[in-house]
Amino acid sequence: MSSYKEFAHIYDALMTDIPYDKYVDKVVSSVENVKGKSLLDVGCGTGVLSAKFAEQGFLVQGVDLSGEMLAIASNRFQKEGLNIPLFHQSMTELDGFQEVDVAILAIDSLNYLEDETQILQTLHGIYKLLKEGGHLFFDVHSIYKMDELFLDGPFTYEDEHVAYIWHTENGEFPHSVYHDLTFFIKNSNGTYDRFEESHFQRSYDVSSYLAFLKEAGFSHVEVTADWEAQSPENDTERIFFHAIK
Repeated sequence: MSSYKEFAHIYDALMTDIPYDKYVDKVVSSVENVKGKSLLDVGCGTGVLSAKFAEQGFLVQGVDLSGEMLAIASNRFQKEGLNIPLFHQSMTELDGFQEVDVAILAIDSLNYLEDETQILQTLHGIYKLLKEGGHLFFDVHSIYKMDELFLDGPFTYEDEHVAYIWHTENGEFPHSVYHDLTFFIKNSNGTYDRFEESHFQRSYDVSSYLAFLKEAGFSHVEVTADWEAQSPENDTERIFFHAIK
């Protein structure tokens, strides 16, 4: 399972294309009377979504495997005056939480799990944490994105503060990839620090995720694609699941 380290410090700068507000809208439009309801942000990262959900009136808690990400999230919440408890845990071993109304696994967090066993551990754990009628929202990379788009690299990026080279290669499992990242962060004296990280991701087809959800206990599941209320197609890049306990 991958864990962001140095990359955590530039993560937000490189995720400006993610329409976080649309994610919030998806959840808010599906959950009645959100004010005061509890939400567990699993794989909360730097806390961007956690903060946005708190601003909507949810009582938010965040969980992440990366201590570096959690430190950035904590700093964000302090600056914004938000009281959001954070927990350093793996999503496969959630522990110590009371029942919640909503759980989210946002921005392809589930794709970082290495196999079906870990996915089922995660979904079973979340199912147990949800109240009856509670909601789970998550999104994953499509098979098309894993097998074709990611392999179109290498990808490069540069601005006045950071530059990176992002090379992706096939993993050893079907629909899996390794992201090999080399990035350069500019110092105040004009020099650059170089860092390297490798991240593994793996995805499955829609029918497999539906089977995982069913085995975990979920019955009602809605599937949409690419931030819109539409069904997945062959060129869909991101697939969204909304399951109810």
